[in-house]
Amino acid sequence: MVAAKVVNTSGKRKTSVARATIKKGMGRIWINKVPLELHSPELAKFKIMEPINIAGNKIEKLDISVNVQGGGIMGQAYATRTAIAKGIVQYLGDEDLESIYRQYDRSLMVSDARRKMPKTPEGRGARKRRQKSYR
Repeated sequence: MVAAKVVNTSGKRKTSVARATIKKGMGRIWINKVPLELHSPELAKFKIMEPINIAGNKIEKLDISVNVQGGGIMGQAYATRTAIAKGIVQYLGDEDLESIYRQYDRSLMVSDARRKMPKTPEGRGARKRRQKSYR
């Protein structure tokens, strides 16, 4: 018996982390166990649909399940689209599709690496300083 091919990928944006599982199926897409068609708001749904629309009919027989946590609505949408795009490229092994994604928007293939700066000892945060009061 041959095991079915399954690809697990992740995408990050700010504090949102999306984990996508891609396998052979009937072309269904779920985000946190909810079908993509029911996802709201519309703007976030359109952002998530971008890698799917670019791939076109190459992914008609793929099931995509995404689990996303943390951050806000749009941060989750951007993390989700990164995870989906990376997973599709990895599943299909398609170099041309990857170059199309990178040309369209680099953030489709590259997670957001920015993180919060550590607090410094002379202030309340990373950049904030205590005020002088001797004048």
